[in-house]
Amino acid sequence: MTAPHPRHRRALAIPAGLAVAASLAFLPGTPATAAPAAEAAPAAATDGTSLSYVVNVAPGHRPSATVRRAIAKAGGTIVTSYDRIGVIVVHSANPDFAKTVRTTRGVQSAGATRTAPLPSAATTDTDAPKVLSGEDLAAAKAAGQSAEGKDPLEPLQWDLPAIKADKAHEKSLGSKKVTVAVIDTGVDDTHPDLAPNFDRDASVNCVAGKPDTTDGAWRPSAAESPHGTHVAGEIAAAKNGVGMTGVAPGVKVAGIKVSNPDGFFYTEAVVCGFVWAAEHGVDVTNNSYYTDPWYFNCKNDPDQKALVEAVSRASRYAEKKGAVNVAAAGNENYDLTSDEITDPSSPNDTTPGDRVVDPSECLDIPTQLPGVVTVAATGAKGLKSSFSNYGRGIVDIAAPGGDSTAYQTPDAPATSGLILGTLPGGEWGYMAGTSMASPHVAGVAALIKSTHPHASPALVKALLYAQADATACTDPYDIDGDGKVDAVCEGPKNRNGFYGWGMADALDAVRR
Repeated sequence: MTAPHPRHRRALAIPAGLAVAASLAFLPGTPATAAPAAEAAPAAATDGTSLSYVVNVAPGHRPSATVRRAIAKAGGTIVTSYDRIGVIVVHSANPDFAKTVRTTRGVQSAGATRTAPLPSAATTDTDAPKVLSGEDLAAAKAAGQSAEGKDPLEPLQWDLPAIKADKAHEKSLGSKKVTVAVIDTGVDDTHPDLAPNFDRDASVNCVAGKPDTTDGAWRPSAAESPHGTHVAGEIAAAKNGVGMTGVAPGVKVAGIKVSNPDGFFYTEAVVCGFVWAAEHGVDVTNNSYYTDPWYFNCKNDPDQKALVEAVSRASRYAEKKGAVNVAAAGNENYDLTSDEITDPSSPNDTTPGDRVVDPSECLDIPTQLPGVVTVAATGAKGLKSSFSNYGRGIVDIAAPGGDSTAYQTPDAPATSGLILGTLPGGEWGYMAGTSMASPHVAGVAALIKSTHPHASPALVKALLYAQADATACTDPYDIDGDGKVDAVCEGPKNRNGFYGWGMADALDAVRR
């Protein structure tokens, strides 16, 4: 992909179904765009030349007087400090702020979280829900109502039987004591499929890098991306006779909004999101995005190194406090174990340019961080989705993320090869991407936690992998049928680069 794209992990939207969200097209040869935006810039951003920074110090106590004086002397203003993980969020108009403060005793690393001034660059996105006619909606509901015991739209969800979620629901829908946090673009908790399961206490707006607990602050505005709401429905849309069914329709879902007005997921917001989840009893986090503005963050760059360190500390803290962190593998058909990758999209908030990176040293965060469950996408025929990133030892597990019907066509009555989800305003629509695969795994992890309420994150992950259905490499992988190999899978049936330990299994999650 060659277009700059600050974004969540999403791939494709096609006008087919109830309401359709037009999303980023990551099928071969299609360009990508940024997420939409319509939210005020952080109040602290009073200078158009200011940047946001993270300053990492020893965790466990408030920043020392020496560090605080150095930040002020270098022209910085502390926005907030996450003392338990030693991450300080700072705004400064001094272009040498990070370089200057790094020399301070007690500062372990520091770096700019963006290359665009506050507020950040304008979006180029055009994605918005495309609602089909009431006649089409009625027809879809009529078809769904013929299936006894199912929500009206469940027959369109080929992805549920693909992971045996339909069978799992006969045994358990999951526990109301389990909460999955959607760290994303915001969640519309007024949606009739989400309202019954929404956890308001665990929801927040982290866009400015510190928690905004104003009622409803976690919701996307009318102009913003429906991505987070779609993800939330995949995880926990209630089995209530309305619309669709989530993978874990009996658990709670929370919205942690980290995508800024222009659709960027900056480090300070992501750190805030993980820390909030850690301190509000969240059992699973879903992360269907990469942390902007760098697709890959290289440790030999002092700014990018600081971003890796800050998000690493935050995700580890969340896991330490009991959360399983699940993340999407990405949508560029990259082999994340290759010696080098050409990244054409960074920095995506100003002017990107081609750069060659070593993915073992330059990390996609949070996807490639230690302890994070990395999820690849599959289509309706169970093959790796045409766009899904892969890599042996990187991908942990696979789940339905959808694909073009030209490549993988679902069985009737499903009509779309994409994934059905909830949309803001009480609607439903199709999207595709590893963004859609990750919430399937987050839902299965929630079912495991429901079955084993005292299980640690390590045990939940162990069960998730042990229960996965081993899936052999697709060899050769010629998804478009043009006679050319589109990706190479390495590894045995139970641990390979396309499917990791295999396909997530919701049925085993509730019976073992």
